[in-house]
Amino acid sequence: MASNDISLLETQGVSISFGGVQAVNGVSIRVAAGERRVVIGPNGAGKSTLFNLIGGQLRPQQGSVRLFGADVSSFPDWRRARLGLMRTFQISRLFRAMTVWDNAMIAAYGCHGLSLQSLRPADSDTVLTNEVTGLLDDWDLLGLSQYTVQNIGHGHQRLLEIALAFASYPKVVLLDEPTAGLSEGDRDMVTRRLSRLPRELTLILTDHDMDVVFNLADRITVLNYGEVLTEGDPETIRKDERVRDVYFGQV
Repeated sequence: MASNDISLLETQGVSISFGGVQAVNGVSIRVAAGERRVVIGPNGAGKSTLFNLIGGQLRPQQGSVRLFGADVSSFPDWRRARLGLMRTFQISRLFRAMTVWDNAMIAAYGCHGLSLQSLRPADSDTVLTNEVTGLLDDWDLLGLSQYTVQNIGHGHQRLLEIALAFASYPKVVLLDEPTAGLSEGDRDMVTRRLSRLPRELTLILTDHDMDVVFNLADRITVLNYGEVLTEGDPETIRKDERVRDVYFGQV
């Protein structure tokens, strides 16, 4: 369970529409520090849009987003990142023609406020080199460091993308379908690694794989047509007939 009941992140009635389509409608959730919150729902339920509202890629037309008690609704994503909020996306943003090491080094440079133009040979900055070594080692990727991303397995690519979100030592991480498109073995690998993360870190994720959801979640929020259908612990959600009707019957 979550380490305490302090509301670390909260949305209060957030809403946004696109061309008359209500993508998210009055969604309010509260996530405690150290919690593993999973947001589920059928395709088009508003999960990724809600993540964009939380992450700062979109601003709510109504309602607010609060992080560490402060209203960050008008903050762009980079300001929220500086407060300790990071995220991954469904579509990979890795540099596929570059090595695993270089991808991690670029992420480390960005976290230190350095530009790509300032990139130096990998062994010329001891601090960054140690940070990247530690990051890749923590995520069991160090042995792949000299491989180009396009030449490692899809599961390890996803693992690398997730690992890079942790390069800045965030306090909250949003993971948008971290196991999408993975084989069963790769899903298990990613899930095991996520389950070992320290409880000082708060995770909010979406996923369509119910094994992943129930293995990781402390609490589950179910969206349908952009609204919160219900919320509860995994066992409560598993038994809810409304959830089976709108979601489980479609997967």
